[in-house]
Amino acid sequence: MKQFIKNILPVAGLILALGMTSCTKDLDVTPLDPNLSTEVSPEGLFNKCYATIAMAGNGGGNGDCDIDGIDGGTSGYVRQMWNANELPTDEAINGWGDDGIEQSCFNTYDESHPMLNGYFARLTTSITYCNQYLAIAADYDATMTAEVRFLRALHYYLLMDAFGRVPFAETLSDPVILSRQEAFDWIEKELKEIEPNLSTPKAKKSTDSNYGRVDQAAAWILLSRLYLNAEVYTGTPRWSDAATYAKKVMDSDYRLNTTSVNGWSAYQMLFMGDNGESDAAYEGIFPILCDGLKTTSWGTTQFLCAGSFDSDMHANPNDQNGTNGLSGQVWGGNRARPTLIQKFFPNLDAPQVPAYDMIVAAGDDRAIFDGVGREINNLDRATFKNGYAIAKFINYKSDGSSGHDATFMDADFFFFRKAEAYLTYAEATARQSGGSATAEGVKAINALRARAHATQRTGYSLNDILDEWAREFYFEGRRRVDLIRFGKFGGNTGYTWQWKGGTYAGRNFDTFRNIYAIPASQLPTYNNEQNPGY
Repeated sequence: MKQFIKNILPVAGLILALGMTSCTKDLDVTPLDPNLSTEVSPEGLFNKCYATIAMAGNGGGNGDCDIDGIDGGTSGYVRQMWNANELPTDEAINGWGDDGIEQSCFNTYDESHPMLNGYFARLTTSITYCNQYLAIAADYDATMTAEVRFLRALHYYLLMDAFGRVPFAETLSDPVILSRQEAFDWIEKELKEIEPNLSTPKAKKSTDSNYGRVDQAAAWILLSRLYLNAEVYTGTPRWSDAATYAKKVMDSDYRLNTTSVNGWSAYQMLFMGDNGESDAAYEGIFPILCDGLKTTSWGTTQFLCAGSFDSDMHANPNDQNGTNGLSGQVWGGNRARPTLIQKFFPNLDAPQVPAYDMIVAAGDDRAIFDGVGREINNLDRATFKNGYAIAKFINYKSDGSSGHDATFMDADFFFFRKAEAYLTYAEATARQSGGSATAEGVKAINALRARAHATQRTGYSLNDILDEWAREFYFEGRRRVDLIRFGKFGGNTGYTWQWKGGTYAGRNFDTFRNIYAIPASQLPTYNNEQNPGY
């Protein structure tokens, strides 16, 4: 599938360049003009539905962007999701002066926030691509149609999670506004309806057919995530359903990567330039395909890698002249808040050593932090060396070589990993059992810790499980969701971090900020009814 998607993208670009290249209103992307395009390729439209997650536009990293009013690098799907779910949390802080960065880091975002406007536009534009395919080619292939409906449900899920109420349409028509409960109900129903037509779960590498395409396991893991957060979205917990669908993923053909190669840990291999070619691929339930020659992007893993490195960092112990496996792509922006380091070093005594030595000091392969010449505290947001750096995403391959392009990443982004099901199962069953992990839940968490060579434990409280979410998934674009579910984000939480609420010591902010403001440009679609508090 890696070859299939990447080689057919120019076809999608040719078709879609004719009329589907901007979004200034929610779900308002001009459909294909029959006067300009008399031939429609279902395969091209199908691949555009996938490609919108990986690339900002049809021309790759240096081409036109699908979203008006925001540059292609910033507008990337994964990059915007990451900004929305990491920068306002206890994990990440960024020192750039771009519009909206400080507001995200300080939890002072509002309806004029440019990046959140870009996130909203990226999601609604992606929904319209799916609706375009379904309008033209719904009868072309049952499995492809189910996949496109899954992608649309994923976009609606992220839209509902971030903004509460969503503009909703299943066709190329004007949207109606759904409440969060109504959106939840539709997503649940849609995922269950399409499940029989999705492919049977099968762990794959890039050399296998259908790599990069979703199957039933993707529907199960999205349902488990939906149910895990059901109390936040609807007021009614669905812990049993979350555990049920997580267990289906745990029992599926996908598997945790436990294979280490050439000194690279099994965990590190999930985020490397050949993660689609190594056994790490078997953990990625929905890999977003990145290729340094064919699907170039300034977002996705390019952003996650280059944005977290400066030129003083060296992630490969066998290449002291290299940095991250890219040439000159060291942007010096995103780094850790001390609260993330504290998950591995409770006394904040992490040494000032490279990432490959940090994991030894932490006794945990997941502590991929660089502390050389760095201050552990975020004394100044604008100073990249104020904060330990993250060397998790790199473009080195497991044989030590770099990716096949000097500028752009080969590392795929695993949108869902099987590891998520283990923590979902442990948390959901713990919440059903009075707040402590069950025997099976302990076993599930210990499987992840064993993979990381971390100490096994005999029990886990809910707070312990929240910390495990951070250890396993930091910088993967989900932390805000987890903090909200645990009551640690907005409101009088008793949990702070540096620069939370805009002060160095950290302070609480109002619960209304658990949901983002509807972007000002989108308010007419909402009859000018803003989310409460803004």
